[in-house]
Amino acid sequence: MRLAAVSTVVAMGGGAKFKGTHDREMKLTEMIEKKVTEAKEVCAGHEGSDECKVAWDEVEEISQAKAHLRVKLEHEEDPLESFCSGNPETDECSIYDD
Repeated sequence: MRLAAVSTVVAMGGGAKFKGTHDREMKLTEMIEKKVTEAKEVCAGHEGSDECKVAWDEVEEISQAKAHLRVKLEHEEDPLESFCSGNPETDECSIYDD
């Protein structure tokens, strides 16, 4: 993950505040659309098959990931702060006294 890109504020009104978060949300949306298309193809004429169930499970998992991202966005926490709370020893999280 490129933290410099994550902390860049998106200039558009509404939506994600940070560019990396916005990009992640868009990627999840694209993945959901792709997996829905794949699930429809797999299930055509085989609605009760195990393969069909797995395909729709994949759609559900990605949808849950996007919902989780939305919940995180509601808290409006800086992604770098979130990263540093779990990884304070990394260079990106170092605080230097001048």
